[in-house]
Amino acid sequence: MFNPNSISANAKTFFSEIGDMTLFAGRFFREVFKPPFEFKELIRQCYNMGNRSLLLVGVTGFILGLVFTLQSRPTLIQFGAQSWMPDMVSISIVREIGPVIIALICAGRIGSGIGAELGSMRVTEQIDAMEVSGTNPFKYLVVTRIVATTLMLPLLVIMGDAVSLLGSAIIENMKGDVSYMLYFNKVFSALSFSDIIPATIKTYFFGFAIGLVGCYKGYNCSNGTVGVGDASNSAVVYTSMLLFIIDFIAVFVTDIFFDV
Repeated sequence: MFNPNSISANAKTFFSEIGDMTLFAGRFFREVFKPPFEFKELIRQCYNMGNRSLLLVGVTGFILGLVFTLQSRPTLIQFGAQSWMPDMVSISIVREIGPVIIALICAGRIGSGIGAELGSMRVTEQIDAMEVSGTNPFKYLVVTRIVATTLMLPLLVIMGDAVSLLGSAIIENMKGDVSYMLYFNKVFSALSFSDIIPATIKTYFFGFAIGLVGCYKGYNCSNGTVGVGDASNSAVVYTSMLLFIIDFIAVFVTDIFFDV
């Protein structure tokens, strides 16, 4: 049954959480430039989020290139445009498909991990113990993780794009008897700075969003062990929504400033 009071309460909760998350982001920007700087923890988080995600991102990117090429070949052959395959695949993957798909994969792996880790620390009062001992838990736990995701996601996207193009080149070599040299020559001739620069810039915002939402949900976790699961799940859901919003804004701005 339609209940306007329930809808009003849900909307109020949603906007209240958006406001709290904005304040959380503002605290991050205040803390990130203040000493002391936790470089050792930052390096450790970069390793955990970057190096340990390489296999997942590599496999995802490789399969993405294979499937995208296999699905596109019949249509291009039907119109006699199979020679445009490297151009279409490279522009589509570098501009849009690669960054978004890999960011969603990282949101599932990294965002949920951050939410669960900080959530368990909150409910077991480890964060409270750090505050009592004089340590700044926000600086040590939150700032390092957000900076690490912001720095690592662009590198993961670049690697995923490269592996995707390699998978596409393998299919073209097998199905269309196109040499790897010819394929990648056409790829590099098709790509321009208006394709690469906006796609790379928005991956930094993707990484920031993944770290911010994951840390916010975990750092403000409550309700015991049940809250840890809720924090991990909601971190993925909120991050996925935010990624699509950021992507829309990035495409809109790119269309204004670049001739695409």
